[in-house]
Amino acid sequence: MIERKFISDKLKEFQVQEYLTENLKNVGHSNTKIQKSPLGDKVIITASRPGLIIGRQGANIKTLTKTLKNKFKLENPQIEINEVEKPNLDAQIVAEGIAGNLERYGSQRFKGIGHKVMTDVLRDGAIGVEILISGKIPSSRAKTWRFYAGYLKKCGNIALTDVKTSYASAQLKTGTVGIIVKIMPANIRLPYDIRLIGEEAAEELEETSEVTVEEPIVVEEETTTEEFEAEKEAVEKKAVTEEPKTEATEEKAAPKKKAVKKKAPAKKAKTEEKAEEVAEK
Repeated sequence: MIERKFISDKLKEFQVQEYLTENLKNVGHSNTKIQKSPLGDKVIITASRPGLIIGRQGANIKTLTKTLKNKFKLENPQIEINEVEKPNLDAQIVAEGIAGNLERYGSQRFKGIGHKVMTDVLRDGAIGVEILISGKIPSSRAKTWRFYAGYLKKCGNIALTDVKTSYASAQLKTGTVGIIVKIMPANIRLPYDIRLIGEEAAEELEETSEVTVEEPIVVEEETTTEEFEAEKEAVEKKAVTEEPKTEATEEKAAPKKKAVKKKAPAKKAKTEEKAEEVAEK
């Protein structure tokens, strides 16, 4: 069945992503995708530090390809690594960074870690950010600490699709600490974000519209002048070709008139002879 094949492919992709997040710590791993190609399976890894994934002379990436081929049974896996331009706007990288700092510095400095990460996210251009740290911090009783700043959508389609959400966990001496990070990036256009056009912008639009209207008129005038010149040249050519024809016709007509004038005296001579004969009789 095709449905089972789709489910198995997605399950394999999820297992690969979980394996990479566990083994590629302190690398800034964001996400992993698997694409099928005629040459084999293509694994695309996005991270903030791609050099640590590759290793010296590609040693780490060679071992990673072997494990993906043997453990997950991928056909000729080819690993492609993409670098994240702004890691502070990626929720997964931020959550893993908070977990790493908690494991390194302990639970007593969680407030400083939360505020520092929050300011870094807003400095890189995010509209809003929210960080939830829940667990036995700092005492033995579990609590949830919330760090938030800016504007963040909580409901609606924007909250489900556009707001970036990710989860991470840190293993401390007191137990497991859960981390939830929500980031609202700056490229989101809200439905009620209505921007008024200023006077300068309106004048620019009018100027552009006038230019667009005048351009076709100039083109039409150029075409009419070109057509007029072409017609004028055609008329001149016709006149030049007709002039020799008129001269030839005049030359031909002239001798006919002369022949008629020559015949007229012959008729007069005959009439005079007849008149003389009648007079003699």
